[in-house]
Formats: sequence, C-alpha cells, structure tokens
Amino acid sequence: MSDTFDALKKREEALLCRTYGRYPLAVKSALGARLYDFDGREYIDLLAGIAVTNVGHCRSELADVVAEQARKLVHVSNLFYQEEQLVLAEKLLATNHFTKVFFCNSGAEANEAAIKIARRYAQRVKGRDAGEIITFTGAFHGRTLATVAATGQAKFQDGFAPIPTGFRQVEWGNLEALAEAMGPQTAGVLVEIVQGEGGVRPMTAEFAKGIQKLCRERGVLFMVDEIQTGLCRTGKFWAFQNYGLEPDVATSAKALANGLPMGAMMTTDEVARGFEPGSHATTFGAGATMSAVAAKVIDIMRDEKLDERAAELGEYAMGLFRSIGERHPGTIAEVRGMGLMIGVVLAFPGQEIWKALMAKGFVLNLTQERVLRLVPPLVIAREDIDAFAAALEELLAAHTV
Repeated sequence: MSDTFDALKKREEALLCRTYGRYPLAVKSALGARLYDFDGREYIDLLAGIAVTNVGHCRSELADVVAEQARKLVHVSNLFYQEEQLVLAEKLLATNHFTKVFFCNSGAEANEAAIKIARRYAQRVKGRDAGEIITFTGAFHGRTLATVAATGQAKFQDGFAPIPTGFRQVEWGNLEALAEAMGPQTAGVLVEIVQGEGGVRPMTAEFAKGIQKLCRERGVLFMVDEIQTGLCRTGKFWAFQNYGLEPDVATSAKALANGLPMGAMMTTDEVARGFEPGSHATTFGAGATMSAVAAKVIDIMRDEKLDERAAELGEYAMGLFRSIGERHPGTIAEVRGMGLMIGVVLAFPGQEIWKALMAKGFVLNLTQERVLRLVPPLVIAREDIDAFAAALEELLAAHTV
C-alpha cells in the first residue's frame, strides 16, 4: 500500500465511526466502468457502488444537470409544489403499472414507507386489525430498526434489541409455509425478486407468481423490494416484469439518481389511500436537484435501452462463467442471476480469490462467504467482462492444482 493510502486510513480511523470493514482501496476518481486510486492505478468496476451507478460513473450529462439545477433551485422542502418532482414522477411511473409515488432518500426509507402504507391501508382504509409484514429467509431490506426486523437475520440485529415486532419470516421458496403464515393479522408480503445480499438468488417464476396469487386471494398487499434489482439491472426495467407480475407496492433507490441519495415507494391509486397529509413525510426527499438528476437517469436508461443490454450481456457473462466451471471441475458450484446481477458461487470459501481479483484490478464483492457478486455499471464493455473471466479462470486453474 502507498503512503497516501496509509495516511487516508489513519485519518479515517481517527474521524469516523467504525461501521464498515473497508476494502483495501482508496478511490480518487471514477469514469464509466473504471475506478482510479491515489496512485493512478486503474480498476474495472464490477460493483457499481453496490448496484448504484447503473449508467456509469461521472456521466457528463448528469454533471451538467446538477450544475444547472443547483443554480436554479436546490431545496425548499415538501411544503411547496415543485415541477422537478412531477417530471420525475411522470417518467418513473411510465416505466411500470403504478400510478402514485412517494419519494425519499434511500432504500431503507423506501421500504419503511412500504411497511407503513401496508399497515395504514389495512387499518384505516380496509378496517382490518392487521399490521404484520411477512418476509423470507435470506432477505435484506435495510438497516433501520424496522427494516432490520424485516430482514430477520441475527447478524444485522445483534446488539440492537428490542427489535420491533410485527414481522414474520418464512422459508424462501416455500409457498406452503407462506400460505400457513398468512392470516387476519397479515398486512403485506415483502419480497426481493432476486436476493442480493442473500447470495444473488432469483425467485423461480412459479414461486413469484404463487406469492402474488396468495396475496390476491387473502387480500394482502404484494410488495416487491426493487432497491437493488430495479432500473434495468435484471434485463427488464423492473425485476418483477420478468415474470409478468403486478405488485401492489414496489420500492426503489440505489440506481435511481446514479449515486445521489434518492429513493421511491411506488403504488396504486387504491393503496395510496393509506396515506394522507401528515401520515408520512420527508424533509429532503425528491429535492429539486435529486429529482432533476433522477429524471435524466431514466432518460438515459430508456434512450440507451440499458434493460436490453443488461439482458444480453448478462446472458453472455453467465455463459462464460459456466464454461469456466466446466473446464475446472470443483471450482464453481453454480452460476446464477438475472441480467447483470450475477452470483458466481464458488465450491469453497472465496476470500482469497476475491482478494486476488482485486489485486489484479477487478472490484467486486463477496457475499455469503462463497458468492462472487457482480453488479457492474450497465454500460460496461463486453471486453471488460472477458478480462474478468480470464483473470478468474487463471486463479481457479491455479486453485485446482
């Protein structure tokens, strides 16, 4: 490591709360699908800020929008009408079947809004004494107390008791368990079409459609967490569109403003009756600058057909990785994913492989100890995927010796 890196690390340890185990990399600048450290070394970015910079780092068009909007209007609060919010809402809702949106600042806040509207819709609109939210094992829905409760994993709840009640988990993929868990107390079912933190696990079409069917039969809201999967990541604009679903609620964040803080909870006119003035709010959500940037992000995604590109390039990449596994038995247990959300499941703990890949100039992350998770910018070049595949094969070939 360079002296600059060591100095930055020392400054951080003196200044910041220790909530992250940092990667051994200090990023000075970025462009497209490239990161650059303080020594000028170049890295191919296969992480995209954890599925955030879908249209690439430091797009000049977005920088222009920020500069122009910052000289016009930045923040006045949600006590006022703002055209920028409405332009964004129209463009966002045009990508799906929803008709109403609540804007906020993050994915956790979007999921909080979904939880709150599910409960309030059940209690104030439908007159049901219902508030329980059902989620699935392996889920990840955020870091607030409510979304940690929804996530249901002990490692995220450790030391934060008492954890809020009103959440129940059932086994991923088990429709019978879901049917048994649903009752008069159930207000909503919250799911990820592809579990990200859980190891890049896509739902089967049968499971996804079965959840929607059960929710319709029981009068329970079907809610989809699209924080990581939305905005063209999985080969459709929204992951639920891969299975022809029409959820009652969907949440979005991460890639919505390509790195600036923005979240959204989308729903229907009917379910939106659950909110009224004063029932929910946010100070910063959909400020003029964030809204203008997010609207431009959606334009770029549609103009460049990034959903189609993710589908095509994702299929190509997964084919490459499966071929590597076939050539080197005992190294890759499975390749799974949807679009450019890919998990390469190693047959052994992957920490050393992950470290070696970073040393070779490839930035990605490792989840569930064995899953190399790839969520690159959707504008990444095919040649970059080829270069990563070659580096991975070289490491796995050496591992088998």
